[in-house]
Amino acid sequence: MKKLLLVVLMAGMVCSAQSKENDGWVSLFNGRNLKGWTKMNGKAEYKVKDGAIVGISTLNTPNTFLVTKERYGDFILELEYKVEDGLNSGIQFRSQSKPDYKDGRFHGYQCEIDPSDRAWSGGIYDEGRRGWLYDLKNEPEAQKAFKHNDWNKVRIEAVGTSLRIWLNGVPTADLIDDADADGHIALQVHGIGNNAELAGKTISWKNIRIKTDNIASELTPESNAIAQKNNIHNTISKREAAQGWKLLWNGKDMTGWKSLSPRGNMAKGWKAVDGALVLTAKSGAGDIITEKKYHSFELSIDFQLTPGANGGIKYFISENGSVGCEFQVLDDEKHPDAKAGFNNNRRLGSLYDLIPGGGWQYVNKYGWNTARIVVKGNHVEHWVNGKKLLEYEKGNDMWNTIVSHSKFAKTKNFAGGDGGHILLQDHFDEVHYRNIKIREL
Repeated sequence: MKKLLLVVLMAGMVCSAQSKENDGWVSLFNGRNLKGWTKMNGKAEYKVKDGAIVGISTLNTPNTFLVTKERYGDFILELEYKVEDGLNSGIQFRSQSKPDYKDGRFHGYQCEIDPSDRAWSGGIYDEGRRGWLYDLKNEPEAQKAFKHNDWNKVRIEAVGTSLRIWLNGVPTADLIDDADADGHIALQVHGIGNNAELAGKTISWKNIRIKTDNIASELTPESNAIAQKNNIHNTISKREAAQGWKLLWNGKDMTGWKSLSPRGNMAKGWKAVDGALVLTAKSGAGDIITEKKYHSFELSIDFQLTPGANGGIKYFISENGSVGCEFQVLDDEKHPDAKAGFNNNRRLGSLYDLIPGGGWQYVNKYGWNTARIVVKGNHVEHWVNGKKLLEYEKGNDMWNTIVSHSKFAKTKNFAGGDGGHILLQDHFDEVHYRNIKIREL
């Protein structure tokens, strides 16, 4: 009887072990040593203590990485970490070390560990390459997810071009990006330079596990709890499509656009160059407008100025080309129009010559920036890089007063009617656009 009971118990244990294995999760850390991992780039120390990997900050050494020997493509990764305040760290995924890239510097996607007041833990940073891909400055609930001096649980879902992160069950990042389809997992101890106050501080990781097979049924359902950033230019993601977004420019040719003037020739100066719509300076190509009219809508468009450039994104443009409202696109530092008008109402992000925007302080001057125009009936908003610059109501007494004191005071039916075309202005300067997207509201 005892033998039979022992056999039954052993069979039960085997079945339990098989069930655990058959769920597809694989531990990346055995709790005893660093088998399966290797240290790269820096000289910070890693050791195993109380079932956790402990990284110890070290003076005068660059970022150090404890890297899996295996590479991973699509996966769900879960782990827990605890970090002492003052340190900055990260969890690398799909990351690389290549001899021909910065002498083998480890680089790639990083789930940020940030105990500072900035509170961007769970954001996505491109270590050693492009910098921030998904920060948390506009996600206040995500900023609250991190727990100081306690264990934090991270979940990373990387499937195709979709990269999503949760911290303690709170969504913190939703990014579409195609830089790397696979790579290593790594645990970072950030360099501290010669800051003796941070020397010897620690960050610990435990319960590190990954699932790579049959993950579809375990993926977290899509949610609008946080914004999604689509980093693949001139494309619409599944989530964007579900929200009603459509491309206004396909990244290749001028389908959907036409010259405003019958005498215009957009082919003279509007060209697709490396995924950007580039207006050649002094080409005489003329303004271009969408073939379709839009009424209530949300428009998102990336723009890049060249030094001294003047451009504009206009809306409420009628078929006969009557003057509409303009989101000013301007180099505030080098173009003289920034000093014209009244109360800075011709500067970047302004409702041109009507309402000042003050957008220059929020832009990456000659880098890429995102303009957003929201039109809901007569209510209009201008945004740049996630910052609201202005809002107004078209057609009320305040609107009429503002127009009466502008260069449009004598313009018949200025911005009148219900909706109109979207226009990109040819102001004879080189300006670049991409990711031109719209959704009707």
